[in-house]
Amino acid sequence: MSVVDAFRANRPGVVRAMESVRALSDALDRMNSGMKGDMDMNASDLATLRMLIIREQRGQMVSPHDVASHLRISTASTTKLLDRLAASGHLERRPHPSDGRARVVVLTPKSRAEFFRHFGAHLAAMVAVAEGFSDEQLATIAEFVDGLSEAISGSD
Repeated sequence: MSVVDAFRANRPGVVRAMESVRALSDALDRMNSGMKGDMDMNASDLATLRMLIIREQRGQMVSPHDVASHLRISTASTTKLLDRLAASGHLERRPHPSDGRARVVVLTPKSRAEFFRHFGAHLAAMVAVAEGFSDEQLATIAEFVDGLSEAISGSD
């Protein structure tokens, strides 16, 4: 049985959910492409900023190694990426607060403002959609999306 046949053999609800995931992925790709052009960045640059914003909101520090692991790129490529983003004023490398030998990577206020200027309208529209669902429905949606994220990340 081929992958396509296996997909078609699923329950109608599963097929519909997977079609929605594919449509969301396409919409996110289009949004990211627009942001890359507007912000004059490549995909890795934008992914790094997104990662830093998410980790910042969680109160987590980010090391250059964390960036390399997240993007699945070499340390040499990570150094070039961080140099480029630092030179453009989007991030800074700072000493780790408790380990003077280590460094952390942080967003600059300029970068944060620029990112949200480009992403803010999309975020507001997504929040408006989410507000149409109950907390119980959102918990189920979050569980589903988290499970997909783990399935994809775990298979690499």
